[in-house]
Amino acid sequence: MADEYAEKMSRKSLSELQLYVLNRAEYREDAVLAALNELERRGEQPAEAAAIRAELLPIVEQQRQEQAKLVNASPVADILPGQAAATEEGPALYSPGTIVLFSFFVGGILMTINMFKLKEVGKALRIMLFVAVMLGCYYYVHWAAIPNQTQMIISVVVQLVAIFAYLLYFWPRYVGARPYVSRQWLPAMFICLLIIGGMYYLLMSAGVALPK
Repeated sequence: MADEYAEKMSRKSLSELQLYVLNRAEYREDAVLAALNELERRGEQPAEAAAIRAELLPIVEQQRQEQAKLVNASPVADILPGQAAATEEGPALYSPGTIVLFSFFVGGILMTINMFKLKEVGKALRIMLFVAVMLGCYYYVHWAAIPNQTQMIISVVVQLVAIFAYLLYFWPRYVGARPYVSRQWLPAMFICLLIIGGMYYLLMSAGVALPK
């Protein structure tokens, strides 16, 4: 505000500046002080300048302090703690620990949701393709004529490959070291279970033999 008044007073005539001083009760205190400063810059020194400054400076300082309090008490300070954390620390994402906690399929869905949250659609599609490939490998092992013990070993390997891919490749490259807030996983887990249940229902309806 002070800079605004200083710029405004620089365009005033000498008589207009003097009116600010003479009729100072009609103007804002910081405007009167700016008029005084401009008069002095032009070589004019009103006799009562010192007394006017002594009178108005404390008022202007008090106004500035009150304005600062209003800024600190603005609605921005009323954001809920969780919302404030998400704004200051980064977006809400499913953590690597949450992704590893579930199977490679559900973990891949959570990782995909992270990418959509970060507005990285291309990366989300690449993760979905990876999940589809891993899922295909997983079911091929069960449908192929492979001994049960070997099937179990290969299934575990597929799971581990997918999990390590999330942790060592996708997360470092796609999320990196950016700050984030760990997101609650229960709602997403419920949705994922519905998706898995729907897939099984469709496969059974189509007469496809499911792996044991």
